[in-house]
Amino acid sequence: MRTLAVGSNQAPTLATSAAKGFTLLELLVVVAIIAIGTAGVSLALRDATSSTLEREAQRLAALLESGRAQSRAMGVPVQWRVTSEGFAFEGVPDNSLPTRWLSPDTAARAGNPLQLGPEPMIDPQVVVLTSASEPDRVLRVATDGLRPFSVQTGETP
Repeated sequence: MRTLAVGSNQAPTLATSAAKGFTLLELLVVVAIIAIGTAGVSLALRDATSSTLEREAQRLAALLESGRAQSRAMGVPVQWRVTSEGFAFEGVPDNSLPTRWLSPDTAARAGNPLQLGPEPMIDPQVVVLTSASEPDRVLRVATDGLRPFSVQTGETP
């Protein structure tokens, strides 16, 4: 009778040889996990100044649309204008909309105060946003008068 004692010279079986390494599937799972982790880290390391200006532009577009909606709901004209401290909405109740930029480096240029309503269609209007920390980068928040305000890159339409 043969036994599986230590030191016996019996040929290895399938169960004992499979436990000596990794399968291809296990290696592929590990490589996929590393790839997903690397992609997540690279997306988290975006340039802070450009994302700050983009965030300001998206916020301004949302605020202008909010002012436009309040103007139509109340039936009164609402204007948005640039101030030395940030910006102001005239015609809406006090403290109903913010009046400061999130970043002190943000600056806006608008030719005239923006007219936000109460008519459903307004004139085409543009606000140009820049950042003191990145003066070459310019974002536009614009509307054609019918569509909502949206963020566009560059100063020219």
